[in-house]
Amino acid sequence: MSNDSPHDAINDDHSAPDADRHRRRFLGQALAIGAAGTGAAWWPAFAVDAASALATCAAPPAFPAQIPLFQQAYRNWSGEIQIDALWTCSPRNPEEVVTVVNWARQHGYRVRPRGMGHNWSPLNLAPDQTCAERIVMIDTLTHLNRVEIDRGAQPARVTAQAGISMQDLLARLEEAGLGLAHMPAPGDLSLGGVLAVDAHGTAVPALGETRQSGHSYGSLSNLVLSLTAVVWDAARQAYMLRSFRRDEADCAAFLAHLGRALIVEATLQAGPNQRLRCQSNVGIAASELFAAPGSTGRTFASFLDKSGRVETIHFPFTRNPWLKVWTLTPDLPPMVREAATPFNYPFSDSIPPELTDLICDINLGDVSRTPALGALQYSLVSAGLMFTASFDLWGWSRNLMLYVKPSTLRVTANGYAVITSRANVQRVVHEFVSFYQARAEAYRAQGKFPVNGPVEIRVTGLDRADEVAVRGAVEPLLSAVRPVRDRPEWDCAVWLDLLTLPGTPQAEPFYREVEQWVFSQFSGEYALARVEWSKGWGYDAVHGAWSDAAVIGQSIPNSLRYGQAADSAWDAAVAILNRYDPARVFSSPLLDRLLP
Repeated sequence: MSNDSPHDAINDDHSAPDADRHRRRFLGQALAIGAAGTGAAWWPAFAVDAASALATCAAPPAFPAQIPLFQQAYRNWSGEIQIDALWTCSPRNPEEVVTVVNWARQHGYRVRPRGMGHNWSPLNLAPDQTCAERIVMIDTLTHLNRVEIDRGAQPARVTAQAGISMQDLLARLEEAGLGLAHMPAPGDLSLGGVLAVDAHGTAVPALGETRQSGHSYGSLSNLVLSLTAVVWDAARQAYMLRSFRRDEADCAAFLAHLGRALIVEATLQAGPNQRLRCQSNVGIAASELFAAPGSTGRTFASFLDKSGRVETIHFPFTRNPWLKVWTLTPDLPPMVREAATPFNYPFSDSIPPELTDLICDINLGDVSRTPALGALQYSLVSAGLMFTASFDLWGWSRNLMLYVKPSTLRVTANGYAVITSRANVQRVVHEFVSFYQARAEAYRAQGKFPVNGPVEIRVTGLDRADEVAVRGAVEPLLSAVRPVRDRPEWDCAVWLDLLTLPGTPQAEPFYREVEQWVFSQFSGEYALARVEWSKGWGYDAVHGAWSDAAVIGQSIPNSLRYGQAADSAWDAAVAILNRYDPARVFSSPLLDRLLP
């Protein structure tokens, strides 16, 4: 690429055949998926039986005949991982999963779970893997979706198989009068996928709020009371099912295993369902919301103190973010609309023609339209909130916290969790937003627009053992929100994400700048940065995410070693996972580098 001028750099990138094909392909995917508008479109529709003449590569040898085997396409959320056909099987129960795993070990294959694919990072599969490699996917959705709820336990508990979707699981909990303190915004996530990467929503206790039994402000992995995994048994020389209680030391490595294990079932605690009021505000300037710590007015921290559940979505080069604040509200307030179902922001789950036109221009090389795209997205949200009467909503937790459908625009994202104290949340937010805005303006001055999606900020608690209804509960060793033993005053995590269309010119070097700054700025003095496993991290300026050897081999492990006892940190988790899968049946190219 020429470095003669910003204009030449953009034109050269546009003229590169590979980059152009990548942008065109993503645009087609984004619009086609958005047009489908249903969760069903997210799961590939066609399967080719192993015995069919249409199969594109040789079937795995001597595969267990009683278990359905077929070829099926795979894609992840952003479309950055697309594999035309992978051998996939559909076991009907956990015992058949064990059969597949033992077959895989005997024949030198790896098995990878197949849930909803709603993930950015290639923890499960690498983009360049093909049907010809020794991989078999295990479809968890079709059969491994049983749910049992014990409302009489103290606290209540739900036992669910890994393939149940979060939308279905939360609906079942709601029917039983139960719920979670927070949850990821999409409903199209499998429970297995959620627990693998310590997924989260946004919630800390408001000032004066008392945590209800069964709830946790940490990640969803912190709700686990016990789990059942497929593990190697040295005495039997075979893989088998084994259950781990939350008070067993080895369980700590499975609670957020990143795909380096295979969980078939988990028992989670649950608390009483809660009524929430969700108020949106698009009239507060970013300069006020993200002001320096100690500032008066409508700051991010002031809303956090009042309600405990806050999210901001700030579109590029716009003045005011979309602020959402959820407040515990037992009774329906006057003049507030009741939300009886989830997904109450249809304007953010569709791609109107005006947005399509701008995306087309950007993907075809005219990145200068990025400010116009940000302004349009802000206008669509502002108008949509008004026309759908969604500025002020009230309802059960599931109906207000699930709000992202598969039909929304597919973007890529980086992600970091900054561990800090409540007293320093405003400082973290202010410093991050100030740095991002300054760098975005510096790029803009050169005619470059590497990020064309919003900045999203949430806050959760940490995975505290004292929020788990098991005496002697262990903490998830690999969770991004594991407490730092030596810094007990750090009691929350600020989650930071930058979104952009895949293939956007200059995105990789920009994301690298942000990542290097995040690790340097939040290095342990008053805050500590860790990566969000499901998102983008490990940026190399040339090769993109998940490529920087120093980040993968040093920064990430050290962030989870920091302040911990040597025998209960990163290296302990790696040792446990390797001991229970010595053949590395449950691994991938990225996991081979991250968790060797």
